[in-house]
Amino acid sequence: MADFATARLKMVDNQLRTSGVTDHRILAAMGAVRREAFLPADRAALAYADVSHPLGSGRYLGAPAPFAKLLQLAEIAATDSVLDVGAGTGYSTAVLAQLGATVTGLEMDAGLAETARANLEGIGNADVVVGSFDGAGLPHEHFDVIILEGAVTAQPTPLFHLLREGGRLVALIAGGGPAVAHVFVRSGGEVAGRSEFNTSLPPLAEAPRIEAFVF
Repeated sequence: MADFATARLKMVDNQLRTSGVTDHRILAAMGAVRREAFLPADRAALAYADVSHPLGSGRYLGAPAPFAKLLQLAEIAATDSVLDVGAGTGYSTAVLAQLGATVTGLEMDAGLAETARANLEGIGNADVVVGSFDGAGLPHEHFDVIILEGAVTAQPTPLFHLLREGGRLVALIAGGGPAVAHVFVRSGGEVAGRSEFNTSLPPLAEAPRIEAFVF
């Protein structure tokens, strides 16, 4: 029988810390959430390997270190409301629920969303809704933090209107070259972005697209 508790500890020490993840809240959250519980049974034994896992419907659970580095880039406060775009089976939403005040997981696939809700049962500050990845029809109008759970091909401008003043949107953009993590911040009614580091995640299927990638 797999020793998942030991595997979680090794993931934190050998994958997250060695990748420059220093935020103790992120390390504690990812050391507490049972990653194996969010995977199909035939993938559970590999839950803490440095790989991404297919969940079906073009969605993936990304490898631990890139996910943690994007969380760190978002600088999530305990009072923040968070939108988790591409929630899949709910793992990322569960981790975010330990960092922010409230978390809304957004998932286009109704079957995955139903699985995520079941996985998140008992976590009072997290929910998952079905909707398109442009944020249409969300129950909340604005968020302090938005995180995309997969790489996109261009900056996700259709989501910018959902950011509160001072809000941050974190996205991994692979616009024909190496994928680069970006953080976009709303300030004074405008949204400006900056690039931070290269990393890798599977593509976020049906993510928002625009015609050109410009700053």
